[in-house]
Amino acid sequence: MSRPPSRADDWRDLNRANWDERTRIHLSPSSDYDLAPLRAGRGRLNAIEEAELGPVDGLNVLHLQCHFGADTLTLAQRGATVVGLDFSAPAIEAARGLADELGLADRARFVLADLYDAPAAIAGPAAFDLVYVTWGAVCWLPDIARWAAIVAHFLKPGGRFYFAEAHPAAWMHDDDAAGPDGRPGWFVPYLGRTPHHLPDPRDYADPEARLANADKIEWLHPLSDIVNGLIGAGLRLDWLREHAQLPWRMFRILERRDDGDWQWPDRPWLPLAVSLQATRPAA
Repeated sequence: MSRPPSRADDWRDLNRANWDERTRIHLSPSSDYDLAPLRAGRGRLNAIEEAELGPVDGLNVLHLQCHFGADTLTLAQRGATVVGLDFSAPAIEAARGLADELGLADRARFVLADLYDAPAAIAGPAAFDLVYVTWGAVCWLPDIARWAAIVAHFLKPGGRFYFAEAHPAAWMHDDDAAGPDGRPGWFVPYLGRTPHHLPDPRDYADPEARLANADKIEWLHPLSDIVNGLIGAGLRLDWLREHAQLPWRMFRILERRDDGDWQWPDRPWLPLAVSLQATRPAA
């Protein structure tokens, strides 16, 4: 069961320690992260993004919560000039090392900062053609309206925001509450809007790994809060899509698709992912 954090400020320190350790796991050979295509100059995003994002050649891109930069560097390989931001020092160190190794340091710059400090850490409001946020990002943030305002802060007039994330309806469920049929059970309330303290030593990219920094604090943000946050920040919603697949094995019952994503074994009875595009209207 989830329980409230013991201190109001625990969430940032706990989550940073958790992600510092995850970064080292994700860079290990046993991880599900496959950097071989990236190192061969053929980095790929996941199937949903490949179908939706479109060309990025010549664009100035901001990748918020970039982890160790694999997707950031994929965008750079495709001709974008990219700034990646993350709050984990080991992740940013690894991203910079990969950029140097791949000869992309002139196209990909990495900034160590908390998401909410991004406007101070990255100079130039309204400087980016594309702001890009994907997969396991907003569940770590307490204030979704402030997040949306930061996205809008960086977009040029006419610039677009691309977002792909696990669906909040899926975040409600968990394998620890699974029923006899193996389907994940109800875990947290969809409209709760409260922090959830979730001690869990497992890692999504390496099922054999066990985290010493297992404590983490997450938030479930209803889809309406995400969309209305972006609209309230002055963006125009272009489209929104729900998907019966996502890039990692969120639940044990999911089965791998030919494109590498994971899906329900029988029928798409609950959305697993959501994606959207929003635009900052031209002045």
